[in-house]
Amino acid sequence: MTKVALLQIAIRDDETNDQRLQRGLAMLRNLDRVVQLAILPELWTVGFFAFENYASSATPVPGTASEQLAAAARELKIWLHAGSIVERSNEGIHNTSLLFNPEGRLEARYRKIHLFGYESEEATLLKAGSAPQIAQTPLGAIGLSTCYDLRFPELYRAMSKQGAEIFLVASAWPYPRLEHWLVLNRARAIENLAYVVACNAAGRTRGRQLLGNSVVVDPWGVPIARAGGEEQVLYAQLDRELVHEVRSRFPALTDRRLG
Repeated sequence: MTKVALLQIAIRDDETNDQRLQRGLAMLRNLDRVVQLAILPELWTVGFFAFENYASSATPVPGTASEQLAAAARELKIWLHAGSIVERSNEGIHNTSLLFNPEGRLEARYRKIHLFGYESEEATLLKAGSAPQIAQTPLGAIGLSTCYDLRFPELYRAMSKQGAEIFLVASAWPYPRLEHWLVLNRARAIENLAYVVACNAAGRTRGRQLLGNSVVVDPWGVPIARAGGEEQVLYAQLDRELVHEVRSRFPALTDRRLG
């Protein structure tokens, strides 16, 4: 069994990026349970809706923020999905998720493919990624995704075809689309007979209310843990053998005919 922690951090406009980074690191170091995997939300240091700060907060990888997160993974000896940051590269700036192993080494870097344009400047400010990212780990094959990606099942099917058993989702999903969030996380699990571990942000920022409700869904599509709307740490356990059992008993993935 893999014990996981989802750090549903509240985004507040009265914090600087570094203050929130330090608060998130403190939450990580003060978990009240031993876990093998932890995940943080999307753009949690800058705040998703703080579009005016994207350029100034963009950082290379490795950089100051990623090195502190890598150090925390190494110190705690855990797999750490560090949520996403605004990454600066030679191609532009990206919404980039980082997965570190227990030695603090970067195992996967995923640049968000589907950028959000509805009531959002993300799609105009950032450069989209182009490829799914799968990390082969002792916990299982882990596929990375970010927030709006949930609306595009072809990404998850592509990852499942590459062997993904666990989908990690870093998100900053706002109200009023709570039902969309809950249904889409379950749908991606059901379609691919995989775990979905979706860590959302909470709090109110730039006049937008983030809905929290981080959730863990098993390969049958059953939510096994769900947070409320406020800042909290959500815990759950993943059973890799359940993925194998479900896929063996109900071989829908081998029955597909298109794609």
